[in-house]
Amino acid sequence: MKTKRLLIKNGLLITANHNMDVFRGDLLIEGGRIASLAPRIDDPEAEIVYADELLIVPGFVQTHVHLAQTLFRNSAEDLSLLGWLEKKIWPGEASHTPETLRLSAQLSIAEFFRSGTTTIMDIGIVKHAAVLFEVIAETGMRAISGKMLMDYGDGPEALIESGDAALQESIDLLEKWHGYDNGRIHYAFAPRFVLSCSEYLLKEIGLLAKKYGVGIHSHASENKSEVALVEERFKMSNIQVFEHLGLTEAPLRLAHCIWTAEDDRRLMRANDIKVLHCPSANLKLGSGIAPIPDYLERGINVSLGADGAPCNNNLSIFTEMRLAALIQKGLHGPESMPAPTVFRLATIEGARALGLDEQIGSLEVGKKADLVFIKRNQVHSIPDENIYAKLIFSTNEADVLHVMVDGRWVMKERELLTINEEELVSKIKL
Repeated sequence: MKTKRLLIKNGLLITANHNMDVFRGDLLIEGGRIASLAPRIDDPEAEIVYADELLIVPGFVQTHVHLAQTLFRNSAEDLSLLGWLEKKIWPGEASHTPETLRLSAQLSIAEFFRSGTTTIMDIGIVKHAAVLFEVIAETGMRAISGKMLMDYGDGPEALIESGDAALQESIDLLEKWHGYDNGRIHYAFAPRFVLSCSEYLLKEIGLLAKKYGVGIHSHASENKSEVALVEERFKMSNIQVFEHLGLTEAPLRLAHCIWTAEDDRRLMRANDIKVLHCPSANLKLGSGIAPIPDYLERGINVSLGADGAPCNNNLSIFTEMRLAALIQKGLHGPESMPAPTVFRLATIEGARALGLDEQIGSLEVGKKADLVFIKRNQVHSIPDENIYAKLIFSTNEADVLHVMVDGRWVMKERELLTINEEELVSKIKL
């Protein structure tokens, strides 16, 4: 009979707790949660895993991703945002079948697990959104997702829906999936961005999110042309539109927020709007560099996401952490984004952005056992003089050895346990 407790012995624990404690020690897991962590724990009845040569970190959190887009990787190059959407992404999303969408989501989650991401917030898709929830459930990923909402604008006819019908489908998905598997899956309303939504739809989203007690996930102020079009249509900025139409009365999480004015930033702070920073995508589409040090100084929550594979080409949190640090140092000086700060953006601040910081994001007693085991003594990452510099600038996704969600292994010895990787690749490769 399998033991109910698992004892991790002698790992280097990178806690991301309030004190940012780092120590060599043991960690006991029971009932999917961290029951204890200390320099030494003895439990003769527990199953033991030795971690002498491993770093143990909280599962990484990516707060803005597109599971539906990974099949379009390497196919949308050298384009800015609006052309990228119109020429490549919207036609691709409109062409998805349930079968191709399932493959895209599986491929995404396989890559996330391989690079140590255990929690995602996915912005969904207009058609077949239920498939995304099914794949999330099957693979063991912790996730917030939603049906993408578009009822206005110049997108393909297949993606522009009746607002009322789209909202009803959203409610149906919410009622089925929100809180699934002891809270491993949650729902968020997902208007694509202001330009693809009618005022009616945006107002209703705000009301429904408040009614059901869930968050809202969208894009905002990513590109100068997008910002200009929003100003032309509404005579106000993206952030002002969200506040004016009532969407700030629920937890509001906005990807990018590159082109924001002083008034926007005051509104963001006053309304506790979460910024979902995607440095790779912002650089690759030529959108710009978000003013992250300014947001942090103001007390605005910032977290990280890889965005979609067609505007990034990989989904590794290590890439995002490294770039999040380097691009700000180039603009604002070497002290502007310290490695410990960046590590927090990928762990506890990501959890806080999703309202899950009491459950995940750090190694603390009572929290969910979402753990990543990283090979410590690699030629490209030793020595350990500064453990956070090691994690941000020297470690890569190939160093991730084991991954656990809710105390259950999803990857062991680099082998995915909830996804048949060989079969998946054979279905996709040309």
